[in-house]
Amino acid sequence: MCIDCETKLNRRALLTAAAVGAAISLLPATGVFAAGGPTTTVKPDEALAKLRAGNAKYVSAPQVCAADLAKQRGQVAASQSPWATILSCADSRVPPELLFGGAGPGELFVARNAGNMVDTPTMGTIEYGAAVLGVPLIMVLGHERCGAVAAACDVVTKKATFPGSIGPMVQAIVPAAEAVKGKPGHLVDNAIRESAKRTAAKIGKDSSIIADLVKAGKVKIVAARYDLDDGKVEIL
Repeated sequence: MCIDCETKLNRRALLTAAAVGAAISLLPATGVFAAGGPTTTVKPDEALAKLRAGNAKYVSAPQVCAADLAKQRGQVAASQSPWATILSCADSRVPPELLFGGAGPGELFVARNAGNMVDTPTMGTIEYGAAVLGVPLIMVLGHERCGAVAAACDVVTKKATFPGSIGPMVQAIVPAAEAVKGKPGHLVDNAIRESAKRTAAKIGKDSSIIADLVKAGKVKIVAARYDLDDGKVEIL
């Protein structure tokens, strides 16, 4: 993986009036959260292709070169135009910018939490990315040997309990683990895949903002699984 220091971010005009109208309800009268700049020209399928290509580069040529981060920072300091939103696990072995080929500042809009689940703050983040920043692709990225999903499986099979806020966090994953209990294959890995697919479906179902953008062909939602051993991202 080698970061392309000369890559310039693609830009396009502001969101269409319909998309902006859907986003207005999210913004305060002061406009303090407004994007403040043009959004990406990348289409949903193009964004997915870019992620696939970046991951292939990460797998086949995982070297790291020096990047002119100061230059990249300057290019995006005034506004951002990311072309993909990644909802991934907080696991330290799953850094989205690196495993998708060395994405630089301003390219990926990333939300992370244990188990890559979508709670209210995370949903708001995803909606902001799609409606205000014009991000065309949303990926829910589970990963091999996810501790949060393994814990949910222990709840299902061993009636395990967990202290503090860890318990409720894990409980949100339990329905996915229950759905694949007894099916062929490894329970945890099956649950990882099931949970990512359920979360992707939940985003499109529970958010009217995202649902409208998907219906209009402006946004695509996919679920995926990252393999810790070989570095590959599988689209589910």
